[in-house]
Amino acid sequence: MNPRQLQQMAQQMQRQMQKIQEELAVATVEGTAGGGAITVQMNGHREVQSITISPEVVDPDDVEMLQDLLLAAIHDATKKAQDLAEERMGPLMGGMKGMPGLF
Repeated sequence: MNPRQLQQMAQQMQRQMQKIQEELAVATVEGTAGGGAITVQMNGHREVQSITISPEVVDPDDVEMLQDLLLAAIHDATKKAQDLAEERMGPLMGGMKGMPGLF
């Protein structure tokens, strides 16, 4: 592969990466805990967009349970956002294996 082909390939991959990043910014994943009592929405960049808490799980005498549920919902959403990013990046990363000197 000559340097010009390598440069064109790199530019194409950069454009694809930009497109994927833009798609992840608007993609939404949802993490839940407590059977849906807490819902956390996140974009593909793992930025929390919203949190919904059902009134039934708000118990002033058991704040620790609420904190645990919230943490679990955030972890669930984060895992889903990570999986989404890996899924979208997969084909691009597979294409990089053909580039000499990278893998």
